Amino acid sequence: MTEPTTEVSIRAEPFDSPEAQRLILALDAGLAERYTPDQRFGPTLKPEQVTEGRGRFVIARDRGRAVGCGAIRVLDSSTAEIKRMYVDPAMRGKGIGRLVLGHLEAAARQLGVTRLVLETGVYQDAAIRLYRREGFHELDCWGEYAASRTSVCFQKRL
Repeated sequence: MTEPTTEVSIRAEPFDSPEAQRLILALDAGLAERYTPDQRFGPTLKPEQVTEGRGRFVIARDRGRAVGCGAIRVLDSSTAEIKRMYVDPAMRGKGIGRLVLGHLEAAARQLGVTRLVLETGVYQDAAIRLYRREGFHELDCWGEYAASRTSVCFQKRL
């Protein structure tokens, strides 16, 4: 993996902004290429779940251009879920996903949670490698993910 470009910045931005929605649409299109409709989950992240004190949505920019995103939403007093992790395919392998993940972990600590959880798909090998490399460990899936044969879930204690 290449070290990230020093010009990559990551900041909290509105979930419903045009740039955020462009990245989310690209994420959903990529998932649609890998998974059949019955293997995908609907848009489960809502703008109110990433408002101040409840979560955060971030955009990674390379020289000002939005190239990645991610979010956390607080589930309970000790746990937050990572959602909507995405990096533009042309920018993958440059460490941007790792930077976004690190930013979300810091945000989770600021929100006072002690555990992060996430769900990803079995066909997303690069994402699975990233999460394992960053200290996440597999756990039984929960909620809507529990019955999914294409979900793999992880957690990390902070």
